Amino acid sequence: MTLRLDSTETGIATAARLLREGGLVAFGTETVYGLGADATQPQAVARIFEAKNRPRFNPLISHFADADAAFEQVEASPLTRRLAEAFWPGPLTLVLPRAAGCTVSDLAADGLSTLAVRVPRGDVAAALLRQTGRPVAAPSANRSGRISPSNAAHVLEELDGRIDAVLDSGPCAIGLESTVLDLSQPDRPCLLRPGGVTVEALEALCGPLLRPATQSDAAPLSPGRMLSHYAPGLPVRLDVHTPRADEALLAFGPQDGSSPAAMLWNLSESGNLEEAAARLFSGLRALDHAGTARHLRGIAVQPIPAHGLGLAIQDRLTRAAAPRPSSANPKENTLP
Repeated sequence: MTLRLDSTETGIATAARLLREGGLVAFGTETVYGLGADATQPQAVARIFEAKNRPRFNPLISHFADADAAFEQVEASPLTRRLAEAFWPGPLTLVLPRAAGCTVSDLAADGLSTLAVRVPRGDVAAALLRQTGRPVAAPSANRSGRISPSNAAHVLEELDGRIDAVLDSGPCAIGLESTVLDLSQPDRPCLLRPGGVTVEALEALCGPLLRPATQSDAAPLSPGRMLSHYAPGLPVRLDVHTPRADEALLAFGPQDGSSPAAMLWNLSESGNLEEAAARLFSGLRALDHAGTARHLRGIAVQPIPAHGLGLAIQDRLTRAAAPRPSSANPKENTLP
């Protein structure tokens, strides 16, 4: 049975103790709930993969209470420090060369010479990380490839009995994973995954970003690059203007009531991308559950604007709609 801890001093202290002892603790950030383990303990990190049914060739993001703690583990360039000053704490993950004295286990970094690091926003997450006093590896707290959790109930739905505790800090403010930026070559910043920090905000500091082609489900060289994940059980169809009567509709913007869809979840009736990002995973989860119960054919998704947080929403939906790996060879990934 998984403990559900409240975000009091006692709850945070209990969660930190469990992490130091090698336990698995899910905790809320401004993005999604992460499944945390002490990144310096290989056996604890291995439990993440077991709990999530996650491939072990996929690197994890390490979380820190502040930038100083993160920069003890990686080599920070002047650009790195400018980005940290501008966006940390916040939904930005930086992929950087590992420092000579890096204590994060090879298993958490998948044996790479780089490490993905982040300082999440939120008083509860910051307090937990300070009290733990070690890097905390934390992908999203769900079964691999499935919809990311944006509240504690989602975590328990996915992982109850498979982890030690969930630290309940309420719903996530953003509800969409962090942006992942590769700075392993400081003069060639590369966007690996759009997320809670927009491309426009990053390019204001970095200049134009490299954007690699979408990666297949081969082993990724850094976090956030698996093709098929965030997937509900029902198939997802994108950029749909006219849904079918046997589909659920993930809508965006004002609706005139003429949709033939069997059911509807509107990400934002006003067309607000921040609201849409916060409601994305809850909407996919709700339509998947209700649509499966009603034996619907799939989930149709209305077009999403390709700017600001719309790019991150499009990225998650594209991955949710990607061809599924076979059950004999699952290759899935989700990061907070």
